[in-house]
Amino acid sequence: MSTSTPADGGDESEQELSQAEADELIDEIERRRSLQGIAAVAVAAIGILFSLFQLFLAARSFTFVVPLPFVENFQVSLQLLQANAVHVAFALVITFLLFPSSTGDGIVVRNLGRIVPALSDAVGEQNPLTRAAAALRRGFRWAFVDPEMERVTAFDIACIIGAVLSAFYFLTEFAEIQNMRVFGIDSGRPVTAIYTFLQPLFGGVPFVSEYSYAMALGVIGILLVLEATRRTLGLPLMLIVASFIVYARWGYLISGNTPFLGLLAIPELTWPDIIQNLWYNTENGVFGIPVTVSVSFIYIFILFGSFLEMSGAGQWFIDLAYAATGQRKGGPAKASILASGFMGTISGSSIANTVTTGAFTIPLMKRSGYSPEFSGAVEASASSGGQILPPVMGAAAFLMVQYTATPFADIIILATIPAIVFFFGVWVMVHLKAVQEGIGGLEEETVSMGEHLKRGWFYLVPIGLLLYYLIIERLSVSRSAWFTLVALVALVALVSAYSKETRGRLLGVLIAVVAAELASFTLAGVPVTGLLGGATAGIPLGEAAGIVGSRLGWYMMIAGAITLISKPDLDASLLNLNPKVTETTTMLSEKTGRDLDTQPARLGAFIVKSMDEGARTAVPVVIAVAAAGIIPGVISVSGLGPNLTSLLLALSGGSIVVMLLVTAVASIILGMGMPTTVTYIILISMLASPLVEFGIPLLAAHLFILYFGVIADITPPVAVAAYAASGVAKSDPFETGVKAFSLSLNKAVVPFAFVLAPGIVLLRKKANAAELPIRDQYRVVGLNDLAELSYSVPEILVPVIGVFLGVIALGATVIGTLYTRVDAAARTGFALSSLLLMAPRLISESVFDLLGLVGVSISVNALLLDLTLRTVGFGIFAALVVRNRRKRDDEPDSDDSLAAASASN
Repeated sequence: MSTSTPADGGDESEQELSQAEADELIDEIERRRSLQGIAAVAVAAIGILFSLFQLFLAARSFTFVVPLPFVENFQVSLQLLQANAVHVAFALVITFLLFPSSTGDGIVVRNLGRIVPALSDAVGEQNPLTRAAAALRRGFRWAFVDPEMERVTAFDIACIIGAVLSAFYFLTEFAEIQNMRVFGIDSGRPVTAIYTFLQPLFGGVPFVSEYSYAMALGVIGILLVLEATRRTLGLPLMLIVASFIVYARWGYLISGNTPFLGLLAIPELTWPDIIQNLWYNTENGVFGIPVTVSVSFIYIFILFGSFLEMSGAGQWFIDLAYAATGQRKGGPAKASILASGFMGTISGSSIANTVTTGAFTIPLMKRSGYSPEFSGAVEASASSGGQILPPVMGAAAFLMVQYTATPFADIIILATIPAIVFFFGVWVMVHLKAVQEGIGGLEEETVSMGEHLKRGWFYLVPIGLLLYYLIIERLSVSRSAWFTLVALVALVALVSAYSKETRGRLLGVLIAVVAAELASFTLAGVPVTGLLGGATAGIPLGEAAGIVGSRLGWYMMIAGAITLISKPDLDASLLNLNPKVTETTTMLSEKTGRDLDTQPARLGAFIVKSMDEGARTAVPVVIAVAAAGIIPGVISVSGLGPNLTSLLLALSGGSIVVMLLVTAVASIILGMGMPTTVTYIILISMLASPLVEFGIPLLAAHLFILYFGVIADITPPVAVAAYAASGVAKSDPFETGVKAFSLSLNKAVVPFAFVLAPGIVLLRKKANAAELPIRDQYRVVGLNDLAELSYSVPEILVPVIGVFLGVIALGATVIGTLYTRVDAAARTGFALSSLLLMAPRLISESVFDLLGLVGVSISVNALLLDLTLRTVGFGIFAALVVRNRRKRDDEPDSDDSLAAASASN
């Protein structure tokens, strides 16, 4: 099936959104400009340069050669701090181009706008004071305000210049930065010593001569990051980050003798100390671990996702989901779960995934019988859930790798079962809703699964290669992403050039290219392109074959390109590129007056557009991690970490339940309207250590924080993903958010389950745990652990079965239907059984805490109690299921039959 032609029937509100409408909705939600002309070209060009820079880093690490026409190639060798600085500078420049500083509806602009009318009323419109104020207002609006969101202002240009100067300083004066690490930031030269032409103008100004240029750039850089944070992520996060900087400077004023708050007292820090640690440091601060992870891992995976989306894989996977489930009961909603979950895992934005996937899935859900609010809720829930689905998990997986020093393969193993449980839980709820409402499958005919796989099997190859490189070969994350990206482009190039007419030619060209390279390496020791520089000694055939085999992806690209050039009017029947690619070639044809809507041009547009879209998607993530890095930077430089842990442990009163609830609520509140990565970085800096002190495994604690950060995207009143879905569904935003939260309720219970029963996430305490630091006491289980039935059955199998049964009980509680309607008493019973099956220790620990308040202490076998409570929960669940089925059997005329549903499912 395809989105190109909406199904007949239904009113206008049930038609799919066009690509342009979806893009417009995303821009509106994310507050992006709609630039035209030179500004639009500038954004695209800078975005492509950003992607090229990251591709060089992924391919060659921090030392690479830049090929330039007509001049000798030169080698670039960057230090980590320099690479991080350039990375953030690119993001800052694109931010100031794409996101306006003000649209005129903010508090500051509105209040300043009242000055002129007030003066006019007081002294008259023609009064010089009024006229001067009016002129000042016009100048202010010209410099700062962009009400139509379509022009770059003077303030934006000034911010861009500041970002470029900062990056330039890192690249050209790195020796001075290294000296400052020893002698302090004040040892740097003043601005007049670096830009000598400024000496006559500013040489005698005290401030300019007193502070170093590095200090000035550090202040400007941090302010630019705060401003970019305000534009892309909103004022609340900017204020949170800024408050930590203020705390770093004046937190010493807190008295150490103050109860509880005294633990927040820190040593006095000067502004140079703070700026040096927050701006010229790769361990903490703006260029700390989060940005390092973004440089090394996050961006290349966002770019991979962009290439995959532009290749047409997004629509292919949506259609695959409908081929698999579309004709089943509640099929459109189930297909939405599959498609959104897959696209969500490689997407850096739950909003973009909700809108782009939902533009197709939501109208089909509405036409099948689901309400607009429920349709939007399903899409928002599944799209946000993609960020907890391995292997990519948005960007969070890479942050977990870095912060916990855990191999990526272990992170995948850790996160798989909870993610499956979540999507299974949403699947159960939409199925029960279909039973309740009598909703069947799609009325339209869907393509068969076999036919669909035959047409787009090559889209699965990059995913398989990625998992192979990560898990089997155990390559680094960045190298795995790079090889997979090359393979994806190579496949697209081959498929672009493939047809019955050209397949022989394509194969012949590929064989010729490979043979030429093999001969060149064997005889001359260099590739064909290196023969111009002179031959060296040849190498053995086996070694040459190994080199050529490693470059096969590039030869496939060359063969595809040569074939396309020889047959430019070819119609690639197997390839259906994203509409944005064809829109680009059409636009270029109109601008240049030449016919560029050909297959070679589309292939080039695919590559360029993928890099452009990847940069646009990555920019908010880069700004987020740069800003969020300031908070752990302040905690580190101030020595706050241990004191904060002590404060939280004291406030929790030693109760693990209270600590978990505080962490969950803090994650949801902080995560409202913010990217999951920001919430994760901030909260693991403050809350991970206290959780570990309670005996919770480090990896489980990190995953717990991540889950509740994701929940924030669909939690009212600021449920950004749900509100994006409501824009597509044309539904009530708040009600859509409430339903999305209800559908994701198991996502709120499962984290309590796995932190209290680590076997669910396949973590086991080490045999010598008592001798190890508390952070290192757990490990990921292996095959030997699974074969040890005395451990695996009670610690893994029973809890895992419990959470799966628990989400079914939770579905009956939320939807109010199982085989037939569930009355209020039964819903209460299902809710209790769900909690007992999923997280029984949550109940037992709460009871023990209450008993402890009255001085009663009980010692029990924790594992035996856990199994007993799960057994009780299963008994309640089984009794209620039997009762509900009998109730259904007593209603012979009822259409709400799970048996009938199962037969069609």
